[in-house]
Amino acid sequence: MKKTICIILSAVVLVGLFSGCGSSGKETPKSKGEVNVYNWGEYIDTDLITQFENDTGIKVNYKTFESNEQMYSVLKQGGVSYDVIIPSDYMVARLISENMLEPLDYSKISNYSLIAGNMKNLVYDPDNKYSVPYMWGTVGIIYDPKVVGEVDSWSALFDPKNSGKILMFDNSRDAMGIALKYLGFSTNTTDESQLNQAYELLKKQKPLLQGYVMDQVFDKLESGEAAIGPYYAGDFLTMHQENPNLEFCIPKEGSNLFVDAMCIPKGAQNKDNAETFINYMTATEQSMKNSEFIGYTSPNSAVKNEIDVDDYSKSIMYPDDAVLAKCETYTNLPQATLDYYDAVWVKLKS
Repeated sequence: MKKTICIILSAVVLVGLFSGCGSSGKETPKSKGEVNVYNWGEYIDTDLITQFENDTGIKVNYKTFESNEQMYSVLKQGGVSYDVIIPSDYMVARLISENMLEPLDYSKISNYSLIAGNMKNLVYDPDNKYSVPYMWGTVGIIYDPKVVGEVDSWSALFDPKNSGKILMFDNSRDAMGIALKYLGFSTNTTDESQLNQAYELLKKQKPLLQGYVMDQVFDKLESGEAAIGPYYAGDFLTMHQENPNLEFCIPKEGSNLFVDAMCIPKGAQNKDNAETFINYMTATEQSMKNSEFIGYTSPNSAVKNEIDVDDYSKSIMYPDDAVLAKCETYTNLPQATLDYYDAVWVKLKS
């Protein structure tokens, strides 16, 4: 949703995860094997991984991806085995439709009872058979008002006065979603006329861009090299700590409300350990610590009232219902529409 791979955290992960990890003061349990986790960059408090290893005796091998599409491609290619993956809603639905996920054994995930009711039975997994929500959040515009003025609309990303200062998502679903929302269409439309209008808008935008980015958005906005770009609310809070001049808005036209969920890929070699990991990360203490660290919103119903963040951060993490009412969750699109996305993205990037 989300997420950058920073050098310092990578070093922590490498030292903490692949060299045995430090002691928490408890006697380390006897080794119980391993679990291979594939997640977005900077989307976990790495101390929790160390804590999990010390508490369970299960070694965590942890790797990261930059987008749902990259993660999907890696899984499709095979040759790399993961036990826990954390895709977004629409990608969960796609993986289910392609028989790429294992059903979960909820007798081993007792903390699922702590998940808020509005985070269950969602459209991408209506029977809660394959996924447990990990975090949720929104997409908005991050900007420096001293450079581009106040912003409340997606129009700022298409305004020639901001030429050379604009960043754009480097993935087709988010980029097309923004264009569709600005034009007044659903982000889940399959109407070719509407999709063509969105593509034409992105084509006109391209000369105004400083670049298409994912993780690079952090350095560019924090340093002031760029002044405006769309990204995830949780990551804004990280950027805001480094550059307090930055502001965040969910545009008046509405945006994407996403849910990222923990799933187990088909054929996972360590399914029991994967369910132990999912259960552990869903507990209130771990969910709250994780949410405080990464700035994303926990689906655990107790966290909102207990989380230790300032009022400004909390307002970003928990938008008003009126704002959320204008947001849409991505759904899995028909193959013909997915093919359209792939084709126009190749044209845009060429």
